[in-house]
Amino acid sequence: MMRAAARMIRFARDRRGVSALEFALVAPMMITLYFGCVEVSDGVAVDRKVSLTSATLANLVAQSTAISSTDMSNILDASSAIIMPYSSSNLKMTVSCLSIDGNKTVTTKWQATRNGGTGASISVPADLKVANTQLILAQVSYAYRPVVGHTITGTLTLSDQMYMMPRISAPTYPTSSTKCGS
Repeated sequence: MMRAAARMIRFARDRRGVSALEFALVAPMMITLYFGCVEVSDGVAVDRKVSLTSATLANLVAQSTAISSTDMSNILDASSAIIMPYSSSNLKMTVSCLSIDGNKTVTTKWQATRNGGTGASISVPADLKVANTQLILAQVSYAYRPVVGHTITGTLTLSDQMYMMPRISAPTYPTSSTKCGS
C-alpha cells in the first residue's frame, strides 16, 4: 500500500509533459483564431477592393463626354482589374446615368452592366436630388466565398455604390441618342 501511495505522490509531483498537455488544450483555440483572422482580413481586403472598383467605375465614366460600346467595355475591364488577385467572374457591375428634372424626379437615361449587373434598385438620397442635374451611379457587388468558413457563412455578397457628378457634361452612350439629362 505504501508503494502505491508513494507512486501516486511521485506521479502528482512529476511536471514532465505539462507543456505538451497545455499545448494540446490551447492548440485548437489558437488554430481557430489564426484561421479566423485570415478569413476576416481576406474579407476586409475584398470589401475594400469592391469599394475601389465602384469609385473607379464612377470616376472613369464621369470623365467622359461620349462613350462608345468599346469605351464602355474598356472602362468595365479596367474597373474589374482592381479586384485582382480575386476572381473577376464573381464581380457584378452596373453603371447608370441618372437625370434629375426640375421636380427632382430621377430617371435612368442609360445603363451598362457586366456579369448580369448588381440587381440593386436605384434610390437616390434626397441630398443628391438637385433639380436639373445629372448623376453617374456605379454599383458593384462581389460574391465572396470564404476559404475556410464557407461552411458556416456560405457565400457573402459584398457591395458598394458611388454617385458622381459628370466632370464636363453627362456622357452619351449608344443606348441613348442624346446626352443624359438633355
